[in-house]
Amino acid sequence: MAEYYLISQLPSLDGVSDNVPLPITEERFTELCRRFLSSKILHELESLSLAPSRCPQKSSYALVEKWNEGERTLRLALAKLRADKMGKSFESEVYSFPPNLLQAARAAVELESPMEAEKFLNKYRLDFLETLRPLDSFSEEYVFYFGLKLKLLLRMRQFEAARGEAAYRNIYDSIVNSNRSEVM
Repeated sequence: MAEYYLISQLPSLDGVSDNVPLPITEERFTELCRRFLSSKILHELESLSLAPSRCPQKSSYALVEKWNEGERTLRLALAKLRADKMGKSFESEVYSFPPNLLQAARAAVELESPMEAEKFLNKYRLDFLETLRPLDSFSEEYVFYFGLKLKLLLRMRQFEAARGEAAYRNIYDSIVNSNRSEVM
């Protein structure tokens, strides 16, 4: 029942454009969640990540588990394709990637601009998250869906082209010059 009171206070994140401020901050979302949710759900909410660990930790929530697995697999596919492109080897515990994920990863790797690649991948991630959207809009799973969507939208608003380009070049040079491949 507490989820109903929480979710009824949350704004819609559907159709939010890039130039308009988000209707809620992550701090406000967390504050509302603390008011209405159990400590078990809050703990799971605090562990939500756009970059899940390479060594997966199990979640008792299906949406979180599917998100973590999908994002982990995407990152491994990107790492493998980038390593292949640079003529380096990359060992992964995943040897077969879903065709649509592999197609998205290939498209992102082929983009010249790191910023455009990130925008493309963010759209892919938002579309993937949408496939996980719970039918019950007043469930615990919906709270996790909303939290992940908010994180994705906030992440894209934090990008600064010049700073990002410098960081990208630094990471790229360190990989090329030290003959390593970093995944996550």
